[in-house]
Amino acid sequence: MTLSRYYIARFAQAFGYFRKNQRMADAAGEMHLLREAEAYLGASIWEKVENIEELSVEYWNLRKFIKEREIVRAKLDACQAKLDQAHEEREMVLNNNPEIQQDLIDERIALLVELEHLAVQRDAVIASAREVRRAYDGLKMKFQVLTKEASDYPSHPEEIEKVKAELTNLKAKFSALKDERIQIGQKIEADDAKVDQVEEQLNEKKKNRRIYASEAFQVIGDSNKEMSILRAEWGVLETQMRQLYAEVGRYVSRNAFNNAPCAEAAASQKGLVVVMRAIRRSIALNHRLAGTA
Repeated sequence: MTLSRYYIARFAQAFGYFRKNQRMADAAGEMHLLREAEAYLGASIWEKVENIEELSVEYWNLRKFIKEREIVRAKLDACQAKLDQAHEEREMVLNNNPEIQQDLIDERIALLVELEHLAVQRDAVIASAREVRRAYDGLKMKFQVLTKEASDYPSHPEEIEKVKAELTNLKAKFSALKDERIQIGQKIEADDAKVDQVEEQLNEKKKNRRIYASEAFQVIGDSNKEMSILRAEWGVLETQMRQLYAEVGRYVSRNAFNNAPCAEAAASQKGLVVVMRAIRRSIALNHRLAGTA
């Protein structure tokens, strides 16, 4: 916000046009922009503030953190090289060993397809048996009721015989479904045993390759863990350095116009310092318009 816009806004406020929320939002956006600019400025000029006593702590901490970051970077590079070599060795081991016999793979696939088909059949049989059992329970209840009422209704004996015949038929149907389910279950068990046998043969053929490749896998796992730790260390260093950059940029930009060492340090970023000064003034004006200054 410029001074002219500030005076226009003040004039509007005199007539009741008060936009506090908008002013606070503008100030918050400008503050975020200012913080980014402070961190950028500090990262650009921190090497030039060695002689500024007020920034001595920030300067020497940055020197220390940059050295630590270089060490972490070297460790990351070495770890990545070791990881790449381990991947190459693993690929070499796997590619130099004979392929698993294709007939075993095809047999396993065929058995798994057959097992899936049998499972579908078994589910269908179980569903049918459930429906038969439900019908049987309903007719059984009907049979019991009709039997109790037989002396009162002359037509019931004939109806009872029909229900008895249906019950006998459902019972036989349920028994047949049960036998079918047992047969399918036996086929599934037999095919499961065949799959286990094929898997055992495949695992035996893979065993030697796993032995040869295990060392490479161990190196890969250890290297990945080490790189995770190093990346975490790198992230912590970057966060600490960014905070210090922001402190350097904040102090230099605030004092560049009344402190010769700060002006000298910020000479290469003079335009940015001018913009940051304008942003600070705009933030202050927005807070004043919002009534929070």
